[in-house]
Amino acid sequence: MYRREKSIALRGSSSALYNNLSVLRPPHRPLAFLGSVHGPAVTVLSAAGDAAGCAQRQLQARAGGGASLVTQAAWCVLPARILLVLTCQKGIQMYESDGSIMVYWHALDIPEHPPAQAVFARGISAAGERFICVGLSSGMVLVFDIPHKGTNITVSEVLKEHHNAITDIAAELGQAGAGDLVTADDAGTLCVWSSGEEFSLLNRIPAFGWTCSSVRLWNGIIAAGYGNGQIRLYEAATGSLRAEVSAHARWIYALDLAPATGKLLSGAEDSFVHVWKLSRNPDTDDVEIEHCHAECVTDTQICGARFCDPEGNSFAVTGYDLSEIFCYSQV
Repeated sequence: MYRREKSIALRGSSSALYNNLSVLRPPHRPLAFLGSVHGPAVTVLSAAGDAAGCAQRQLQARAGGGASLVTQAAWCVLPARILLVLTCQKGIQMYESDGSIMVYWHALDIPEHPPAQAVFARGISAAGERFICVGLSSGMVLVFDIPHKGTNITVSEVLKEHHNAITDIAAELGQAGAGDLVTADDAGTLCVWSSGEEFSLLNRIPAFGWTCSSVRLWNGIIAAGYGNGQIRLYEAATGSLRAEVSAHARWIYALDLAPATGKLLSGAEDSFVHVWKLSRNPDTDDVEIEHCHAECVTDTQICGARFCDPEGNSFAVTGYDLSEIFCYSQV
């Protein structure tokens, strides 16, 4: 059972983008920052202090002298470094974790005669010990090699398995042989990769007619949310479908997983946020999903939902055109 604890005021509001809430919860430390995208800016809020007194910083996606619409913002936690990554229509920006200093800018190749489809970056995840992966509207995934410090960030590899715009990327450390990176696209195709000095494709999970808007990886299980409101659970090692649930009445916009417990959070256009529990049956090895809690944020199109701690005891929610972040805690 969860209860709304507080709301945090935003300077602006939240755009109707997939996964439009990011949180920084450093290992073995409390929640540090929250971030939400609105138009050409990202609002970064310090989680310290009370709701009314949260320090806020706005980062503008500027390139070539003009503003550019931001498509996503996410913190990437690597063993030696934490970076805040912004994707937009013109490129990819990487900042120190508090947003104070930009350390890297990668411009997208925008053709002189614009094609019929838009050019943008979207889908952000840390991967392995020192990589950050970012998806593109072309379906390619850029793999950035991140040094322990400094600005010498390079593109070490380009993954070219998708043929549609990337929607989301998720990673997990420590699952030998199961794949530790999954990429999703607008058509609903998923690709499972093994990261390392070179990334290798382990399997490809075909689309079934709906966009996969959000994807997460836990204990070798892929949790994928779709435009038809379904959550599907796949085996990362084989790509086989293990479970599916009609979770929402409308398009899913956000998923999150609590790594310590296997709790799954889902938010959608239908105004509902659900908490689920994933597990493996030790006797049969079946993947099981159990419904734990439902919360209705009245008249709100949910666009972001994230757990605020590794156990999933608290979570935060953003909604389209909503000028606050709602926070919930387990009671």
